Formats: sequence, C-alpha cells, structure tokens
Amino acid sequence: MTNANSPQSVPSSWRKRIKLMGPGLIAAATGVGAGDLVAALVAGTQFGFLLLWAIIIGSIIKYYLNEGVGRWQLATGKTILQGWNSLGRWTLIYFGIYIILWGFVYGAAGTSSASLATTAMFPQLDLKAWAILHGVIAFLLVLSGRYQLFERVMTVLTGLMFITVVGTAIIVFPHVFDLLSGVIPRIPTGSIMFVLGLIGGVGGSITIASYGYWIREKNWVGPIWLSFMRLDAKVAYILTAIFTISLLIVGAEFLYGTGIIIQDEKGLIQLSQLLGERFGEIVRWLFLLGFWSASFTSVLGVWNGVPYLFADFIRHLRKKTWSHNQPITEKDPAYRTYLVWLTFPPMLLLFLGKPVGLIIIYGVLGALFMPFLAITLLWLLNSKQVEKSYQNTLATNTILILSCILFIILAGQEIVKIIFK
Repeated sequence: MTNANSPQSVPSSWRKRIKLMGPGLIAAATGVGAGDLVAALVAGTQFGFLLLWAIIIGSIIKYYLNEGVGRWQLATGKTILQGWNSLGRWTLIYFGIYIILWGFVYGAAGTSSASLATTAMFPQLDLKAWAILHGVIAFLLVLSGRYQLFERVMTVLTGLMFITVVGTAIIVFPHVFDLLSGVIPRIPTGSIMFVLGLIGGVGGSITIASYGYWIREKNWVGPIWLSFMRLDAKVAYILTAIFTISLLIVGAEFLYGTGIIIQDEKGLIQLSQLLGERFGEIVRWLFLLGFWSASFTSVLGVWNGVPYLFADFIRHLRKKTWSHNQPITEKDPAYRTYLVWLTFPPMLLLFLGKPVGLIIIYGVLGALFMPFLAITLLWLLNSKQVEKSYQNTLATNTILILSCILFIILAGQEIVKIIFK
C-alpha cells in the first residue's frame, strides 16, 4: 500500500533525506545473495585483491540499471511492465513464462540458501524445516501489506549483514597497499570468467525491475524526485560494493594460498568453521549471521518485490488501462496469488528434488533476463516516450551498451553450461 505519510515534495535537509531513503538499499540487498558471497570469496581466494576493480565496475553497472528503472517510472509515470508492453507483446510472453517458472524454482532455492546458516547455528531443525519456516515468515510479513514494516526489517537485516561481513574483513585485516593495488584493472591468467561473473553478478537480479514499485510505495512521483532517487540508488550500490569487497578481502587474506576451495554455498559453512578455529566462536557466529542476513534479505525482497511484477503482468494480460495514480498494491489479488506461488508449491521441491527439464528451461530464461533488462532500458530511455531532458546521456548509453554486451556473453556462457553439463 502506498505510504500516504510520505512527503509530496523532496525534503531539503540531509537528516530527512537519509530517513526517507530505502528502496535502493532494498533492491541492492535483495540482489546480493549467497551466490554473490561465494563468487567474491572464490575470487579473493584464487586471485587475492587483483579483481577488486571488477566489483567496482559491477556496482556501477547495476546502479545505472537501477537508475534507469527508476528514471523511466518517474519521467513517464509508467511502470516497467507498461514500458515493455509498448515494445511488443513478445516481451510479456517471455516475461510471463519466466516469472512463473522462476518463482517456483527460486521459492525452494532461496529459502534453502537462507537455511544453510541457520542449520549450522541451530542444528536442532534440519534444513528442510528451516527452509519452510523462512518461506512462511516471509509470506506472513509481506501478507501484512505494511511496506513500512517490510522496509524496517530489510534495513535492520541489511545493517546486520553489512556490519558482520565488514567486521569479519576488518578482523582478518588486509594490507592496505595490496588492497589499493586491486583498483587497477588487470586480468590474471585464468580469471576472465571470474571477472565477468563479478561484474555481472554484484547485486543483480529480477528485483532491479521491482525498484519502480518500491519508489511508488514511498510516494516518489514525478520528475521532481529524480535527483533524490539517484542519491538513493548511489548510496545503496556504494554499500553493496563495500560489502562485496569485504568478502573478497576475507577470501584473499584468510584463504589465498591455502589450497582451500570454496565451491558452493555449503562451502560458506566450512569457511565459518575455519574462521571459528582461528579467531574464536564469536567470529564464526558473526560470519554465519552475515551469511544468513544476505540470504534472507534476498528472500524477503523477492517475496515483496516480484509479486508487483506479476500483478502488473496480469493487468496487461487483461488489457486493463490505468494511470499512475492507481498503483498496484500488496492487496491486489494477483499480487497475493503470486505470493502464495512463491511460498507453498516450491516446498514440494524440498522433498522431491528439482526436475531436470524444468531447471534447464528456468536456467535458460533466467540467463536471458539481465540482457533483456539492459536492452529494453536502452531502447525505452532513448524513445519518444521519455521527454528529451530525461533521456539517456551519452555516458549512460555507453554504459548500458557495454552492459548489454557483457550480459549477452554471460547469458551465452550460462546457457552452454546448462545444456551441456
């Protein structure tokens, strides 16, 4: 539900501005999950600080994508789904198939990732039970329809995630000059896939497209909010960069040269045990709390943000027209239908395993989403639907074109891996 108490004009004082920020942090925190933790740790473990620059570039790219979604909505008064629909019905066909399959598979994968840390901390419940509990808690929180409550919970968890992971990086204490050397772009032998993965993966997911709905919940309406929206997104992705760099530091300082390999999310549990053996149980718990916070914020953000996209998709299927003064809310029947879809049917996958055919289709469609987002934003934000003063600058176009190329390469790599593994 739109926050009626939000100001109709941009606050002038920094104190009020900081208090009003939130959607950018939610989008960025949702995009940083357990997979990003693993990617940054592995990069640090294998290449030290040499790939730090890739994290910085990745954060800049995600900022421009996030800013593009927000600018489209503030400049036109239209949601990103309305923009996609204006490019042709093919966009809705692709997105409709993807969001249904994505929700079913992610519902199990996301809650399972969040449950790895809680299972390590509290083994009295097994992973499946923890996964179901995480899904139900997220469902109930979002079902309440109170965006302000959701934003507060996300802010607290993001703060916990940030403090614990950055705190762990401070404890392992990097050599400052070595860290600064990583700012200079270099591609060590055998690192090209890590470079592409770090650039393409930092804070990037379908929930970037949810940003427009979150800023509408804050009652940011019209071009007057553009500068504030950009500030909100910049702060979010600066914090994302710091968080991901902290993970790189942990890998570089603690695991570099040891021969220990972190291959997947379960390896994060192994890392927490190693940290505990060297620095004590408190550090082990701090790291597990950071791991859990990163995973659970992804779940909460998806549970709240992606149903907006689905409800908007359903409106377009029904060919309804509406103005920006009639926004989708958490009480929309289609929103709640998708919330149920995210939560309960995926529980079957926790017990039955993931069907191979479904995973292949899900993986292929998912690999295409970031290229789809980048290309459509490039198209829409240079179109006549946007007033000339709000269209892309040369710098923005350059970054979006480069991101399109990057995401297409990553998509091709991912599709080949999915089909031929």
